[in-house]
Amino acid sequence: MKTNFEATNRIRERTLAEGFDIVGFADADIGTENGEHLSSFVENEFHGEMGWLADSLHRRKSPRDLWPQVSSIIVIGANYASDHSPHERLQELLRNSRGNISVYARNRDYHDVLKKRLKRVARWMCKEFGCDVKVFVDTAPVLEKPLASRAGLGWQGKHTNLVSRQFGSWLFLGEIYTTLSLAPNVEENDRCGTCQRCLKICPTDAFPAPYQLDARKCISYLTIEHKGHIATKYRRAMGTRIYGCDDCLSVCPWNKFAQTSQEAAFIARNDLTEPKLSDLLTLDDIAFRRCFRKSPIKRIGRDRFIRNVLIAAGNSGNNSLEASVVQLLKDPSAIVRAMAVWALGEIVEKEKFKNYRDYYERYEQDDQVCTEWRCTILPTQTTKKSV
Repeated sequence: MKTNFEATNRIRERTLAEGFDIVGFADADIGTENGEHLSSFVENEFHGEMGWLADSLHRRKSPRDLWPQVSSIIVIGANYASDHSPHERLQELLRNSRGNISVYARNRDYHDVLKKRLKRVARWMCKEFGCDVKVFVDTAPVLEKPLASRAGLGWQGKHTNLVSRQFGSWLFLGEIYTTLSLAPNVEENDRCGTCQRCLKICPTDAFPAPYQLDARKCISYLTIEHKGHIATKYRRAMGTRIYGCDDCLSVCPWNKFAQTSQEAAFIARNDLTEPKLSDLLTLDDIAFRRCFRKSPIKRIGRDRFIRNVLIAAGNSGNNSLEASVVQLLKDPSAIVRAMAVWALGEIVEKEKFKNYRDYYERYEQDDQVCTEWRCTILPTQTTKKSV
């Protein structure tokens, strides 16, 4: 089919008019190298509990396996850069017993925001060109970052995320698959050079090599995708990161070209900007749902979120959180009780912890919680800091 340059230009204009910051076009092919990289990722079991990656491997490697009629793919980007570099404030948050939420999750769920706009573009395309379309925003077997690279939006950096010369590491992505044959952009070149800042800053050494991520060690994976108990060896490295981690994104030198997002839906809510751990520890299921009703955080549920907050509380060393942590020793969720045990061991003196253990362990029936009571390593100091 002959490439339609006029349609390509009109779609670009319409997409930008809908409020997206950048748009590119690609053929319906992710390239052999990207497909092999994904296969290696799964074969090495770097995907952890994200079984859907393995289950949908073939469709991710070939857009036409997902939709045989697709001819071209439109990739859009929306800037969500904040007004500061998140990693620069992590130590201050730890000292002040405040949580750090990944920049992308401090307001509205971007899936909802982007999909509504993409659907408006898609409906217009169907009317104007008589084509068929499908819209995706991280909700189907779509290999978004390789497609974004092939569409000229940026390149996949050594941290495996997309890097843009114009927007740095701060782009939400979405796609429109279409039966139209559109003029593709030139694929962006890798411009990381010898820089390894993103690899070196990772608190858990989650990058076995440049351009490779072992998600099982990644704090974003552990706080969001991982459903069970977080291994002891990763807890202190988490600091007060309670949902996601932006370290490898925020140190990228290309962020010097990024500008703070002006999209109201992506500007951080006051209550999600460095929230007090003491406030978050009191959230029951109803309060959690109310607080995160339109947020991507709602997806992980209250119990996993409180699990993360308890680890942050333990890392803060703040003994004024003791009462809130003790209340959670009676929580209905075993995953919450287990992390309450660990947090308690981090914020109270040794003798007091032993007294709590003598009382609560005899009533505990969950094996993992009992293991936490038995294995929590108490610090050698006799007092804890009060913040």
